[in-house]
Amino acid sequence: MTASLSPRRERWLLLTLAGIQFTHILDFMIMMPLGPQFTRLFDISNAEFGVLVSAYTLSAGASGLLAATYVDRFSRKRLLLTMYTLFGLATLACGLAPTYGWLMVARVAAGVFGGVLSALSQTIVADVIPFERRGRAMGVVMTSFSVSTVAGVPLGLFLAAHLSWHAPFMAIAAMVGLLVVGAWQTLPQLDAHLHHPDRASVWRSIGQVLIEANHLKAFALSAAMMFAGFTVIPYITIYLQSNAGMLPEQVPWVYLLGGTATLLTARLFGRLTDRVGKVKMFKRLAVAVALPLMATTLSAGLPLAGLLLISTAFFTMMSGRMIPGMALISSAVEPRLRGTFMTLNSAVQSAAMGLAAMVGGAIIGRDAHGQLTNYWVAGVIGVAASLVSVWLAGRVRLHGAPQA
Repeated sequence: MTASLSPRRERWLLLTLAGIQFTHILDFMIMMPLGPQFTRLFDISNAEFGVLVSAYTLSAGASGLLAATYVDRFSRKRLLLTMYTLFGLATLACGLAPTYGWLMVARVAAGVFGGVLSALSQTIVADVIPFERRGRAMGVVMTSFSVSTVAGVPLGLFLAAHLSWHAPFMAIAAMVGLLVVGAWQTLPQLDAHLHHPDRASVWRSIGQVLIEANHLKAFALSAAMMFAGFTVIPYITIYLQSNAGMLPEQVPWVYLLGGTATLLTARLFGRLTDRVGKVKMFKRLAVAVALPLMATTLSAGLPLAGLLLISTAFFTMMSGRMIPGMALISSAVEPRLRGTFMTLNSAVQSAAMGLAAMVGGAIIGRDAHGQLTNYWVAGVIGVAASLVSVWLAGRVRLHGAPQA
């Protein structure tokens, strides 16, 4: 554990991590609403688009596994800045990619370097912020998801519509460059874990993480959390345009309203997580998300207002459950192993997202009119995964808590 920071320094730390998360999440999220453009321009199928989405998450998962061998060997600040800089260069390569094949290679590279950013950010929060305030801190950092959807995705779609699909990636790369400079100035050294008296060797740390049954339960919870959404999420824009009749110029409203709702509720969910309890709050939200998840896959024929109401509820519940979920998971391990644990957890999450997107792509088809078929089946699988996560949440033991 690092020395406690002043309230002002702590606030700057959380805002910096939120900025890093913003670009990292936006780089991943912008792919999905661009799905109709990619399938048309590159003449690819839903399954091939699913592979393009999965390329990022699966390479991020592999990168996370590799990072577990070195994440606790370096200062958090040094490692975060190095990987973030390389991630920015890979995102720039995405913006310069001329073909589907080159874009695939660039997405793999972005996943390799971006795969540890979320884990590092969450590890830093868990290292610095006391247990009793960790839910609120996670809420601050995870507002980056909300901001990326309310501002980043609509702006990215605007750039793609008026310039080209390359433009959003170029803009993200430029933001990364600015944030690298800012993070270098604002982040503390964050190297207390290097001087821990019980610091173990790399492979011993990995072994200690993997041999602990409580850690494995937390990993299973992470996998179920991510799988629950990603059989459906990558194909939302394609479904809304091909089945529900939403016009391309109306799509940004999905992200604008959904992002605004999550931005307004993230801090609330963070406070409730600390007040009600991490496990209880997660269970409530993981059950609540089932209704808008299924409604999203069965919304064809509804007016625009109905479509936007469902998508906003889906965004709010899906992102909201991540706040108590990640506060819970980051508390499942003792501090000296947290870096290794969170990196392995990030790999598990990335692999689960990639697998879910591929499963969704394999299940979902197209009819003679170009409309998606079997999308509701992907929704049923997502709901089942969310209910499994509810069961798993009650089986994870939390460090630093008198009770779950």
